[in-house]
Amino acid sequence: MDPEQNEKDSILDLETEPESLLTLSIDLQQLDGHEWTLQDREERRFPPPSDFLGDLGEQRNRPMPLEHRIPTMTEDVARNALVSFVNSKCCYGNKAAGELVIQDLRQLTLYRYRLETFNESRLSEWTFEPLTSNLVDGPQNGTSPRPWDIKVQTPPLFQDDTRKFRIPHSSLVKACHKCHGHGRYKCSGCQGAGWMRCVSCSGTRQRRKQQRRCQMCSGTGRKRCSTCSGRGNKTCMTCQGEKKLLHFKQLIITWKNNVFEFVSEHQLDFPGELLSKVNGENVFKDENVLVYPIIDFPKPEISLASQRAIAEHNAAFTASSRILQQNKRSLQARSGGKIQQSRQDKYSSPLKALSRQTIELIPITEVHYQYAGKTYLYFIYGLENKVYTLDYPERYCCGCTII
Repeated sequence: MDPEQNEKDSILDLETEPESLLTLSIDLQQLDGHEWTLQDREERRFPPPSDFLGDLGEQRNRPMPLEHRIPTMTEDVARNALVSFVNSKCCYGNKAAGELVIQDLRQLTLYRYRLETFNESRLSEWTFEPLTSNLVDGPQNGTSPRPWDIKVQTPPLFQDDTRKFRIPHSSLVKACHKCHGHGRYKCSGCQGAGWMRCVSCSGTRQRRKQQRRCQMCSGTGRKRCSTCSGRGNKTCMTCQGEKKLLHFKQLIITWKNNVFEFVSEHQLDFPGELLSKVNGENVFKDENVLVYPIIDFPKPEISLASQRAIAEHNAAFTASSRILQQNKRSLQARSGGKIQQSRQDKYSSPLKALSRQTIELIPITEVHYQYAGKTYLYFIYGLENKVYTLDYPERYCCGCTII
């Protein structure tokens, strides 16, 4: 029997077999009681241990003194803000900004409450890679740590991040499920023959109209398969020809900053979403593992927003992830009282959830002015003195967004 034919017969036609581990019937053993088997699902999410879930306590604070350090708006500042705004727009003329007559400056203040909950969640999934080394860190080297026992380096606080780690002692070696351990499989282009019929002469070896030998295939009627370069088989891309795969459990840790934002009520003809893009004067900051609802704030809607935000975040995140911290040091300093300690404070590793709540005072000034005998209005908002206007008199086209 032809040895070359034997080798080709051993190459399996697996072009249509899926890559997913979901279809595998590999009986992976259980590791450390975590039921880490492929079975019928690819990944598993792990809730944090129950002793990390602190109860939300209620802290009643004394009224907090607010320090108003925002400078008074003047006509010069208001005019300069409008001039800068106009100069940044290609469709606006600066003549009106220089010649307008300011009639009234109405300085108002709004409060922006923001709760940020920086939480960590962990899930694990089976994955694999070609086996390129004889060093396999499997169960024979010890018990795999539980997902929440693995210590990792803390990412920058309040910044989203995702990292993947190989769980120690979880590796197993199996034959490649794509090529069944052969390292190669039959080419689908030529069905293992290594050649294909010449498309120029359709395998007749000569041109029909010219009645002469086909120059494309040199009169053979066939050409070498370009897909497999004439070999009749291809290297398995799953195992890279190594025939075996290293299966291991991968831990995926996701850090996400979840933001709740509320701006106190106002009756201005002003888009509230613009206030999310500017800075305000910080009048309150509370950051720790667990923060408590703000009570008796001079603006009742801010206190209600704090209570609602904290309740929503605790309900949404404490059961499935670790809240890494919520602000309370500033609260303790301002309230003059002691604050109940969270049960999560005693844990230093791995990273727990972190939260912070802040209240900012955002200045808004209504500027009423007159130009060419008509009355107009624009707003100056935020510490950056940004401008919003709907009816600037020297607008030459309608293609600009007026914010």
